[in-house]
Amino acid sequence: MNKTKQHTLKESFSLKGKGLHTGLKINITFNPAPENFGYKIRRVDLEGRPEIDAVAENVTSTQRGTVIAKDSVQVSTIEHAMAALYAAQIDNCLIEVDAPEFPILDGSAIKYVNEIERVGLAEQHAERDYYIVKNKIEVKDEATGSSIVLLPDDQLVVNTLITFDSKILDSQFATLEKLEDFKTEIASARTFVFVREIEPLLENNLIKGGDLDNAIVIYERQICQERYDQLADKMQIEHKDATQLGYIMNKPLIFSNEPARHKLLDILGDIALIGKPIRGRIIATCPGHKINNKMARQIRKEIKLNEVQAPEYNPNKPPVFDINQIKTMLPHRYPFLLVEKIIEIGEKHIVGIKNVSVNEPFFQGHFPEEPVMPGVLLIETMAQTGGLMILSTVEEPHRYSTYFMKIDGVRFRQKVVPGDTLIFRLELMTEVRRGIANMKGYCFVGEKLVCEAEFMAQIVKNK
Repeated sequence: MNKTKQHTLKESFSLKGKGLHTGLKINITFNPAPENFGYKIRRVDLEGRPEIDAVAENVTSTQRGTVIAKDSVQVSTIEHAMAALYAAQIDNCLIEVDAPEFPILDGSAIKYVNEIERVGLAEQHAERDYYIVKNKIEVKDEATGSSIVLLPDDQLVVNTLITFDSKILDSQFATLEKLEDFKTEIASARTFVFVREIEPLLENNLIKGGDLDNAIVIYERQICQERYDQLADKMQIEHKDATQLGYIMNKPLIFSNEPARHKLLDILGDIALIGKPIRGRIIATCPGHKINNKMARQIRKEIKLNEVQAPEYNPNKPPVFDINQIKTMLPHRYPFLLVEKIIEIGEKHIVGIKNVSVNEPFFQGHFPEEPVMPGVLLIETMAQTGGLMILSTVEEPHRYSTYFMKIDGVRFRQKVVPGDTLIFRLELMTEVRRGIANMKGYCFVGEKLVCEAEFMAQIVKNK
């Protein structure tokens, strides 16, 4: 699978099951969706078939599951399905459900994963937009001691530590080194509950569909037989010996640290609501849906504050095109050959570099006492970078020239001075037709966006 491209399902699939909290019989269908669609949930049981964007700010409750809502419409217990989609690296999916929650199935994500694997994925033309972690982000819940730290990494890695005041379930650790291991290492880990939690949950009109087949049930504090039997009757399960502590569900543990693995599964399901795949390491201590959503919201806030992330630039990595290769494609020469190397190129984007020296000829007059790179030259460097993307696709590129036809939406956000390293990212806004390219350009210094513009240029073969 090409990880730089967006993906959706090849075809739809459906599952049936009961709701953990409502006890309702539920039908859920996962459908292919177009590029840049994201995850959306449609309530097909309601008039107008309302849709909810599955994003972090739409989460309205995190008690015993993740609940999203829009206006008066809500859907709960979405995290297992979200984790399966996210781990499969599906970017776009429309989910249709005929109830106010997703079915609990066996309490894990494995049935979703199996169906995704059965129908397969379809690669789309649009490029995947990663959220690349470049600086430490940390969120804490002082009341519970929960915390999540997000650190830079080459891919998504998740480390989870849980701890409870329990002789049966004390402290456990789980890790996911790469998403490809999700099916075998994490997906089948089931949700868990302590017997001492069941009574208040029932009193709050929750877990009507809970049983010994769709959860790990932990009995670690002995109660009298009569009360134990009453609890079993409320859940409509068989009576058990109140003196026998331990795990009492019907199916034994799949992994010795299955609860920790399930907490990791929940993290993926909640982080999926940022709307982008992550490249970074998540270190979670005593996580839960509340702290997970707090981190997801913080990331969403970072994304909105920085409309577009600066490309990664490693000066030690060999460029795609160095200055000598650039000179074979662009006709520009001193003092107007501005782009110095290309570090990344795709079908619809390119990333170029220019190092700004105090010896640039334009600084002699712009301005002698306070050297500032002219804005028009930032736009010119953008155009040269974009031109290289187009010229790299034609034979004898040195026989072509690039000309501006239109420039729109130019914004200069901060001045560029000697010593700055400029990172330019150009993206095609439409397909190239008759040599005419419409592009969106961004210029960064470090993580800061210093300039942006939209422009139309034409590639013309020289006579």
